[in-house]
Amino acid sequence: MKIIEVKDRTTTLVEQLLKVWESSVRATHLFLSEEERNEIKKYVPQALNDVPILVIAEDKNGNPAGFMGVANNMLEMLFISSENRGQGIGKQLLQYGIDQYAIHELAVNEQNPSAKGFYEHMGFKVYKRTDLDEQGNPYPLLYMKKV
Repeated sequence: MKIIEVKDRTTTLVEQLLKVWESSVRATHLFLSEEERNEIKKYVPQALNDVPILVIAEDKNGNPAGFMGVANNMLEMLFISSENRGQGIGKQLLQYGIDQYAIHELAVNEQNPSAKGFYEHMGFKVYKRTDLDEQGNPYPLLYMKKV
């Protein structure tokens, strides 16, 4: 597994990461309907282009297996393709982010208990809950800090 920070966000790369995102969300965000997922998907390319720090985990063939976005010491996004889940890629990415970018805070969907458990395993604790996500949708968020 190779971890790289990406400066040049080409159309091809964004398309590859969108596939990783969709694969990951289908496996983990079971609370979303197909329509909701498709609506959110429209905004993912912009988020990938706007996040200040974008880090990708490449598989042995050089294809993205997962990625994370970081802004202001906060994990903004972390997605691992469904076929690469359970191989430690998320842990490697998050640890890289903690080591390189001092990540100490994140938000996770409350309806994604496996992600919450993963972050707790990595030393994060919930300190705040909201009823709505940052776009005002009815997906409660748990805000977590590294302890």
